[in-house]
Amino acid sequence: MAELPGGGIDWLPMVFALVATGAIGGILAGLLGVGGGIVIVPMLDYVLGIAGTDPAARMHVAVATSLATIIPTALSSTRAHELRGAVDRGLARAWAIPIAVGAALGAVIAGEARTAVLTAVFGSVALLAALKMILPFDEWRLGERVPRGWRAAPLPFGIGLVSSVMGIGGGTVSVPAMTLYGEPIHRAVGTAALFGLLISVPGTVAYLVTRTDVSLPWGTVGLVSVPGVLLIAPMTMLCAPLGARLAHSLSRRALAAAFGLFLALVAARMLWRSFAIPGSP
Repeated sequence: MAELPGGGIDWLPMVFALVATGAIGGILAGLLGVGGGIVIVPMLDYVLGIAGTDPAARMHVAVATSLATIIPTALSSTRAHELRGAVDRGLARAWAIPIAVGAALGAVIAGEARTAVLTAVFGSVALLAALKMILPFDEWRLGERVPRGWRAAPLPFGIGLVSSVMGIGGGTVSVPAMTLYGEPIHRAVGTAALFGLLISVPGTVAYLVTRTDVSLPWGTVGLVSVPGVLLIAPMTMLCAPLGARLAHSLSRRALAAAFGLFLALVAARMLWRSFAIPGSP
């Protein structure tokens, strides 16, 4: 954590930052179906940087910790969307195995990747998703129905893999993917919340057993920061239902635009982080 002039540790700002991250992440999880990770990863990366975490490890810890916090968040957000009939359980069953396998493999890949690779993947995928949601492509379709069955397995497998590498619940990738196949935005957001559970559980297990020689923050198991999870997760669970209520009060176009603009800001920050001078926060 940040050192005080007297040599102590200034815990309070760190705790406040993590609690606030959880609250914002929870609202966005319910609002956009993104699991909160799209906020939690860059915020944790920043907080860990202030705390003096080894630059070679902080993005890895941020990604792994974010994914762990998504487990309770996804449960809370999914329940809230199910009450409004906005979760496609049939699609979730069809995609469950390839998404889970992709998520586990993604965690293994991320554990070995360099920080610049993780931030570049995060920023690039977020930017592509933002463009899809912001630009007037509402009528643009790859098909009339979301593909299912084993022939379609590469799509959910890719969603699980990329999401796990990014430390997100899958909404950033799966919401645009589902809308390209004609899924209504509110139903896509609700179903993406359930995908978050299918991604976060196997991904977190893989991150928990990851071993590294890099110096890690206190309380880290594998690559998961236990204090980070304990501070962030309760707030995401409390705030996800609020986000879900907001989602169903917005128009289809307004929700898509809000999602896209937010992703564009996050993408810009992470791409800057990829090419910034080594050691910068």
